[in-house]
Amino acid sequence: MIIVQVSVPIKPEARETALDLARRMTEASVAESGCISYDFYIGLRDPNMLMIFQEWESMSLLMNHFNTPHMETFLEELPQVISGEITTRRYAVQNIEDETSIEEDDASNKVIH
Repeated sequence: MIIVQVSVPIKPEARETALDLARRMTEASVAESGCISYDFYIGLRDPNMLMIFQEWESMSLLMNHFNTPHMETFLEELPQVISGEITTRRYAVQNIEDETSIEEDDASNKVIH
């Protein structure tokens, strides 16, 4: 699984436009093949910080996401609402149940969170 976390600072005066853009992007993205989840969140410390949290089945399906019409529209409209640098982090995650090297009865080596 691929997890993507993005922080997007938005202009206070463009907040409603940014939220509408986020709603449209979420609706289109969750309909894509391979999208496990795709959500925008508003920062508690900074209500003008949007955070995107996405989960994808594979890197190739995430790459397909970047070639969709709704991504093109999102990227065209985004500069109108941002107020600073966008930060993106991408993680490849392996489910612990998929890890064959961990012994079932060796609880001291298991990740709990």
